[in-house]
Amino acid sequence: MNAEAVVFSLGPLAVTRAVVTTWAVMLLLAGGCAILTRRLQLEPDRWQTVLEGIVGAIHATIEDTLPQHGRRLMPFIGSLWIFLAVANLVGILPGATSPTGDLSTTSALAALVFLSVHAYGLTSEGPRAYLRHYLQPSPIMLPFHIVSEISRTVALALRLFGNVMSLETAAVLVLLVAGFLVPVPVLALHIVEALVQAYIFGMLALMYIAGGIQSQQRLGRNHASTHGASS
Repeated sequence: MNAEAVVFSLGPLAVTRAVVTTWAVMLLLAGGCAILTRRLQLEPDRWQTVLEGIVGAIHATIEDTLPQHGRRLMPFIGSLWIFLAVANLVGILPGATSPTGDLSTTSALAALVFLSVHAYGLTSEGPRAYLRHYLQPSPIMLPFHIVSEISRTVALALRLFGNVMSLETAAVLVLLVAGFLVPVPVLALHIVEALVQAYIFGMLALMYIAGGIQSQQRLGRNHASTHGASS
């Protein structure tokens, strides 16, 4: 661990800048939600209209990917998208770095996605039906399914970390070489790429959860196709 990244220590636990920034983002989002939702009206004002537009867009995207599960997945996927968008954009502030540019942060987010996939799958189908798909088409495939689950989780963490870190590094290098003559294009590129990376991570999480929820449906289709071929 880089000693310069440690802000303070709680006994043997070192609290880094990424952790402090993550806490700050969470407090900012919690406070913003509390303020924006305190006085909701039937005739929305400007801020409520923007808030409803964001919520509606996220809900529609979830429904397009996994129909009839929008309300159920909205708390997790919506929170994940909004957190990632804000966390990625923190890097545009002078002297600040995005917490998603730290591997520990992206690993924690990937672990949450990993746990959510199985939590939604188990609650949707029941433990027995959900775990059965890991033994298809043959029990010998179980190790390969496990390796696949772990590898895609690791890839999810590394992908976001690498993209955000490279984005911030490229922005710093451009500013060092060109000075502050091109701040607007660099800033615009940073904003667009930060939002794109948040969207991709959230979509991958949504697709993984959809795969977990629909695993029993795939199992049923495979069984039906096998039975049809044998008959």
